Amino acid sequence: MFQGFTDATVDFMWGIRFNNERGWFMEHKQVYQEALLQPVKELGAEVYEAVREMLPDEPLMLKVSRIYRDARRLFGRGPYKDHLWWCIRTGDKDWTGRPTFWFEIAPEYYSFGLGFWAPAPALMEAYRKRIDAHPEELLALSRQLEKDGVFTVQGPEYARSRGEVCEELRTWYQKKSLSVCWEGPLDERIYSPQLAQDIIAGFKSLLPLYRYFSAIHASVPAEQLEKKRDK
Repeated sequence: MFQGFTDATVDFMWGIRFNNERGWFMEHKQVYQEALLQPVKELGAEVYEAVREMLPDEPLMLKVSRIYRDARRLFGRGPYKDHLWWCIRTGDKDWTGRPTFWFEIAPEYYSFGLGFWAPAPALMEAYRKRIDAHPEELLALSRQLEKDGVFTVQGPEYARSRGEVCEELRTWYQKKSLSVCWEGPLDERIYSPQLAQDIIAGFKSLLPLYRYFSAIHASVPAEQLEKKRDK
């Protein structure tokens, strides 16, 4: 069970940011494993079990990120990340465009929410058509989200308008991909087991959105989902 992060967690993340090389990492590898990786895994496992109970028919899996950057994509950065994340998603080979729960912790913030990332063009077309045909569905979800006051809608937007929609739904309609996210600075909550329960409660409140995006994904033929992602 997750018992909370510690000061050593935060110290390690800042340390690897400013000492991003193999020698420093190897000297502090045990701290990484015990103070960062292990509690991240414990938090993910606890939340995963709760989400599985919420969605018993979904083929869910838990994925925890690695600290090692892809050597092909360093772009002048060091070989190690200064943050870790996990996500809960379906076990399908192509998970992009499917709703995904996630958590991330970094030196100066932590965040969690529901992502709808890298969707294929056909999927976003189906998404906008559903909004056009049944705007009341997303309006109800959006208003509940605003009433709860926990999560906000984020994500890149198209430069040009994708069509006419009511003002309340414009932010949703214009997204290329989106996430419903809570993000804040590191605070006392990260040191407490209560963090797991807060994330579970947040994810439970997002279940209607999860089902909404899952239904849209299921409505699009598989061959159309293989096409190039939306730009």
